[in-house]
Amino acid sequence: MRLLISFAALFLSVMLLQLSSGGVGPLDVLSGTSLGFSSAQIGLLGSAHFMGFFIGCWWAPRLMGSVGHSRAFAAFTAMGAIGLLSHMLLVDAYAWALMRVATGLCVAGCYTVIEAWLQAKVTNQTRGRAMGIYRMVDTGGSLCAQLLIGVLTPASYVSYNLLAILCCAALLPLTLTKLQQPATPSAPRLRPALAWGLSPLAVAGVIVAGVSGASFRMVGPLYGSEVGLQASEIGYFLAAFVVGGAAAQWPAGWLADRYDRRWVLIWFSVASLVACAVTVVLPGTGIVGIFASAFLFGATTFPIYSVSAAHAHDWASDDQRVELSAALMFFYASGAIVAPLLTSQLIEGFGPSAMFVFISVAHMGLVVFGLVRMGRRASQETRKPYVWIPRTSFTVGRIFRRGPDK
Repeated sequence: MRLLISFAALFLSVMLLQLSSGGVGPLDVLSGTSLGFSSAQIGLLGSAHFMGFFIGCWWAPRLMGSVGHSRAFAAFTAMGAIGLLSHMLLVDAYAWALMRVATGLCVAGCYTVIEAWLQAKVTNQTRGRAMGIYRMVDTGGSLCAQLLIGVLTPASYVSYNLLAILCCAALLPLTLTKLQQPATPSAPRLRPALAWGLSPLAVAGVIVAGVSGASFRMVGPLYGSEVGLQASEIGYFLAAFVVGGAAAQWPAGWLADRYDRRWVLIWFSVASLVACAVTVVLPGTGIVGIFASAFLFGATTFPIYSVSAAHAHDWASDDQRVELSAALMFFYASGAIVAPLLTSQLIEGFGPSAMFVFISVAHMGLVVFGLVRMGRRASQETRKPYVWIPRTSFTVGRIFRRGPDK
């Protein structure tokens, strides 16, 4: 309880930030649809978010070094609020894409600040409990953000204004906390070649995780509209995806710690192929079938990032872990930038089921590549414990690392 109270300000900022940032993606899809944006333009909005996310991950540690944690957090929050409030002032798909770059910057920057703050305050004795609460708050905020879609009117200034208010409210707990602002950590070097050199399969896994997650989160509402869901039902559709992903983490960790992680990764991809097929088939069975397919899709695709990261960390030394986490996030963001734009164009050209055909192709490639890699080298006998890692910033590896504090 004392731990929870000491970090309450940071966790409250995370919750408010998730409510704001988690709601803008689905709202943009519904708003763009009502305003007559093309599917390709709607996909561009999702890709622009992850472009801003990538820039923010790289820039945030450097800005913290210049102005400190609180001022950096305030700057990124202001960018997010400006991006949200500008939506209904200039109704244009390409202008909205620039605004989504700003909200992506906000998400990555704010999470980098929060995670750097957490890393400075936790010890080896409190790390597990603090990170458990952090994951619970982050997932809970994401779940609530999806449900919020049901009460937000598309293409309404009031809806975007409400999200902007939540974004600004995230400023208050962190900037008013009495916790001493920590020293600025050094920014991790971005070395994509490090991850590829340690584990090409892990790189492929996080790219596919980015393709799956970004496609569903950013273009899933478009798919839902195409198969006949109402706005309030789309919120539950996305929430089922988040719940399925959270529910799968414990069994995924149990499997990854007991069996060859390459086989675990391959079988999760095989299960994802099944989930994609089920999702294509079940829309004709009604709303319950659609929600069940979203739950199954989340359960099979969510753990792929963490299993891939755990496999990569099995081959890393302690002094490589932070830079490895940053490199894996780079590859995840690369897949997430490309996927929404390409997926939306496929939906426009071939119908809603094309999204899951595209995701299936990505997972099929991961299965084949995994089998090829298993023939190249033996499994690592010494393995690090599986950790459910949020995909939030390049610095997330600092707070989830194992070993003595430095």
